[in-house]
Amino acid sequence: MFLTRVFGRALFGAAAKSEATASAAAAYSTGARNPLEEFFEADRKPDDEKPVVYGRSWKASELRLKSWDDLNKLWYVLLKEKNMLMTQRQMLNAQNLNFPSPERISKVRKSMCRIKHVLTERAIDEPDPRRSAEMTRMINAL
Repeated sequence: MFLTRVFGRALFGAAAKSEATASAAAAYSTGARNPLEEFFEADRKPDDEKPVVYGRSWKASELRLKSWDDLNKLWYVLLKEKNMLMTQRQMLNAQNLNFPSPERISKVRKSMCRIKHVLTERAIDEPDPRRSAEMTRMINAL
């Protein structure tokens, strides 16, 4: 009975692991993207003659309306965008090519600074000193 439990668990555990591995491999082969592809912008077709218009940076008044969680999520979206733009700029500089829209980096940086500013305002306005100190530590970790 003891051997059945031990070997049964080992066999069923191995079967479950192989099924999980097979499903992960199937998902990857059916079109799941490589995580490193997120550092690169999707290529535009050369026949597109329309100039690409990118958005503006976030205003502090707009950010004040968002919750703490929304601002944290937006921070990491902007961080990902900044990493993608910096990677693209570095690759183009290595090939002696010009970065097509350098103003995008400054828009992302402005938005990130404004998020930190809004979060700092909230930490200062917090009446509980312990919570305020905790919020400040979280903001400084961003």
